Amino acid sequence: MKNNSINTLVRKNILELRPYVSFRDHNEFNSPVMLDANESPFGECNRYPDSTQKKLKNKLAELKNISPSQIAVGNGSDELIDLIIKIFCEPKKDAILMMNPSFAMYGFYAAINENKVLKLDLNENFEIVKNDFLKIAEDPSLKVFFLCSPNNPTGNSIDDIEFYLQNFNGIVVVDEAYIEFSGKKSSLELLDQYSNLIVLQTFSKAWGFAGARVGMAYASGEIIRLINTVKAPYNVNVLSQELIVKTLNDEKRFQENVNRILEERTWLQEQFEGIACISKVFSTDANFFLIRMENVDSVYTRMLEEEILTSRRDPAIPGCIRINVGNREENEKLINLLKGI
Repeated sequence: MKNNSINTLVRKNILELRPYVSFRDHNEFNSPVMLDANESPFGECNRYPDSTQKKLKNKLAELKNISPSQIAVGNGSDELIDLIIKIFCEPKKDAILMMNPSFAMYGFYAAINENKVLKLDLNENFEIVKNDFLKIAEDPSLKVFFLCSPNNPTGNSIDDIEFYLQNFNGIVVVDEAYIEFSGKKSSLELLDQYSNLIVLQTFSKAWGFAGARVGMAYASGEIIRLINTVKAPYNVNVLSQELIVKTLNDEKRFQENVNRILEERTWLQEQFEGIACISKVFSTDANFFLIRMENVDSVYTRMLEEEILTSRRDPAIPGCIRINVGNREENEKLINLLKGI
């Protein structure tokens, strides 16, 4: 970041906002009689979840080698994207910057908040042209830059993250939803150097818990306090918190599953070669491929007829379909269908 302190970027009403504080969660008790929150005394899930997510944050802090005060937990990364925009972008005045193409929800939440969305067009290899970035970054309305790496839907990683942190006069959000598949270093290593950095990660992809809806934001303690001020007090449910804490204690299983996905990714890459309806398979650091198809309409329709669900990306990316890596049975069904077209 050039000159601004974080407080100069935050909306004035957010700075003045007092967070909702659960007395129970901010104090220690041995055997409390809980008559404070109008809950039912009966049931298996009758108590509100820990609004501070202490157990989960402590475990994440241990694994990531950072402080719990640098972690915010969201109901999926989507909630955190929404909160970041609300914290830093004044409606009808400020703007966000996102790559084009990239994850559509950045623009979606900005639109809900009545913020302008500026798009940084990527080159033919889906890379950022730095001179184009420097020009668009001069816009004084820009407050937040969402940088997805590996990028969705293109699959490639973005190099030289520090360049964007140093040359953007606002908050840089590095969305690492697919980082575990990439073999690249996480931008978490840069947290102590850049006060304008927020790193997003999720349990929805490599960890295999999309249904639990748990995402994390890593940032300075100052930014995390702002996120905790704005978020709903009980935003992550009891069952998801307990499930994720349990999962974090089984890193061996996690790594085995990631390795299996990477093996299937390599197998699919080999199988795609020579298939007539495929004109190009873009390189990927994620758990999916962006593929340009000949006669994309008929290919996509044929897959739907066989109930193979994929993500069509045209007209934004002409002729392209995004296909994520499945298990071997699913992948073989896909390949056999494509070979028959």
